[in-house]
Amino acid sequence: MMKWEKLLSRGRFGDVASKATNSSTRSEFEIDYDRIIFSAPFRNLQDKTQVFPLPDNAFVHTRLTHSLEVSSVGRSLGKEAGNYLLEKYPKLQETGITAYEIGAIVAAASLTHDIGNPPFGHAGEEAISDFFKHNASGQVWQKHLREDQWSDLCNFEGNAQGFRMLVSKDNGLKLTYATLAAFTKYPRPSHIPHRDIARKSQKKFGFFINQFADFERMAKFLGMDKNGTDCWCRHPLAFLVEAADDICYSIIDLEDGCTTGLVSFEETVELLAPILKDRFDPEKLKGRTMTQNLGALRALAIGQLIQESVEAFRANEEGMRKGTFDKALTDVIPSAKALGKITDLSVQKIYRSQVVLEKEAAGFQVIEGLLAVFSSAIYNKCYEPEQFSGKDKSILRLLPEDFPLNGWGEEVNPYGLIRSLIDYISGMTDKYALSLYRRVNGISFPGN
Repeated sequence: MMKWEKLLSRGRFGDVASKATNSSTRSEFEIDYDRIIFSAPFRNLQDKTQVFPLPDNAFVHTRLTHSLEVSSVGRSLGKEAGNYLLEKYPKLQETGITAYEIGAIVAAASLTHDIGNPPFGHAGEEAISDFFKHNASGQVWQKHLREDQWSDLCNFEGNAQGFRMLVSKDNGLKLTYATLAAFTKYPRPSHIPHRDIARKSQKKFGFFINQFADFERMAKFLGMDKNGTDCWCRHPLAFLVEAADDICYSIIDLEDGCTTGLVSFEETVELLAPILKDRFDPEKLKGRTMTQNLGALRALAIGQLIQESVEAFRANEEGMRKGTFDKALTDVIPSAKALGKITDLSVQKIYRSQVVLEKEAAGFQVIEGLLAVFSSAIYNKCYEPEQFSGKDKSILRLLPEDFPLNGWGEEVNPYGLIRSLIDYISGMTDKYALSLYRRVNGISFPGN
């Protein structure tokens, strides 16, 4: 069984001796939070799709505002869980950990939960996967890769891309192991002998094969148990990060749907009332604007869901450490049925609305187009030099200065090359990806 004393250790990724940094004003986990806030990958979330790509008029959420809200909810969940843990395990207090620090771990991990998402949201993830599965320019790479490497490319996963970014030396974050583990909802690689469909933690994967050693080192440091070949049990705080995300996207996507007119105010109230229960008073909705009412209902609903999720964490904390509990907390709370109805309506009226589907379709075109142009130029230079054209040369000059273009020959690492290209494209904002796509395809010229 996993032990909290190890799970909450203050060691930091990248420190040779895994020692904590010295700070008299901030805890290790506050330092994590601050480093993330000031990082370039986090700032890029301000122009990445949440649900409504590139919104033009009414305010709706981007990945940045969504991540900040998830972090706020995560902090509340973590602090409440921390109070419970310190009361239940008095010896834990001897480590010097506080409920506020546990809240800071969940807040920092929640802040990064979408940091690996490519442009255009989940459509961008699918577009990258489909490029290697179905596009001839992507398929040519298969013969140069191992099976596990090819699996990574054909199943692009924003969570794994996020882990890669958080441990990358280029980003220089050097987060604590505890924050990294709380971030990792799916502690397994893409290619495993058997996936246990009953375990939520194995629904997706959380790290690419070339980050296997990084994850293994983190898991060993924190004492995370295995539950299968190349699969680990979740860090218990990862359940809280997942709950914070589930709460926010369920309630706030519904609010955005109402704000944009895709869902009526009456439908929204009807869906939120079962969560609020006796706290719902229709009389209080009178005499206020729709925006004011939506804000009040959202706050009440999120508060109720936080309370229910903390209670679920209390009830299942021991099972989490044993690895016997492996479900989403929001699937076992009293409001689970109400959340399910919100999800069903959101799929029907929001996620499949014309405006969302049209812009997702454009996202597929943009991502596939960028991958085709750049990967073909890289492939020709590396494997088909007789096909390497002037156009290819111009395309490669558009890559970042630190892109690993030098030293090719017998030493070429095809997985590393294509992985670096995916890093470049998935790190783009929606608007930059669209602009670059237009330029490399001659649809617009620089400066226009």
